Amino acid sequence: MEQFKTYALMTGLTLLFIWFGGMIAGQTGMIIAFLAAAGMNFYAYYYSDTQVLKHYHAIPVDHNNATGLYEIVERLTHRANLPMPALYIIPEEQPNAFATGRDYEHAAVAVTEGLLHMMTEEEVEAVIAHELSHIKHYDMLIGTVTATIAGAIAMLAQFGMFFGGGDRDRPNLFVTLALMLIMPLAASLIQMTVSRNREFMADAGAARMTGHPEWLQSALAKLDNYARKTVLHDADPQTAHMFIINPFTGKDMSLKQLFSTHPSTEQRIERLEALK
Repeated sequence: MEQFKTYALMTGLTLLFIWFGGMIAGQTGMIIAFLAAAGMNFYAYYYSDTQVLKHYHAIPVDHNNATGLYEIVERLTHRANLPMPALYIIPEEQPNAFATGRDYEHAAVAVTEGLLHMMTEEEVEAVIAHELSHIKHYDMLIGTVTATIAGAIAMLAQFGMFFGGGDRDRPNLFVTLALMLIMPLAASLIQMTVSRNREFMADAGAARMTGHPEWLQSALAKLDNYARKTVLHDADPQTAHMFIINPFTGKDMSLKQLFSTHPSTEQRIERLEALK
């Protein structure tokens, strides 16, 4: 069912992008949007995980060189009935973590060195459980495709007047201008809503997996605190949705906070409190 929901959302976002291309530039725009969406979805499905791990200089580890981390993940995957994901450590001070990969067999979990140094074993377990919950519900692929399509819609809106065929093929100019303003906002809202809901779901899944909601509550409080003090080098807004805590938490994002892909840490801790 989760896999079906993932592909249904991918299809819906792709159709939205193609429709927007048609509204911007008629049939020509639809063709261009279709080809672009096909290329982006193909790349996101097969290569986005490799690219993001490379971007953050993630180092693969196993039982031999990260025994404690490996045993935590092994224990939790057995409990969640998941195959063992590939494990990576990111040489960064900010404590953080993310999961990536298109399915169970190609999943990966990456944690920063800061997370391993600054968290207790119980807190690390809670963070790992959160990431495994993302894997369980195919959230990695959903988040990547949603962010990709949202970015593509914004780009198409910026260059919309340069696309498309002749006057017969072009929709009403005022409709086009209105859509060029509205669609990027709508796409951002879709991305924000999907990502925030998935974070709440992953938090709840982690609480069930460990049986200790308070472990994740403590971990989230620490993660938020450290994220306000330390910087995640090479942090990219396009991948911020992947992390358990927004790596830009410590920066003044002003109005961008309204479109944050993460709910507030206070909200997440309150939701976990209700699960006790």
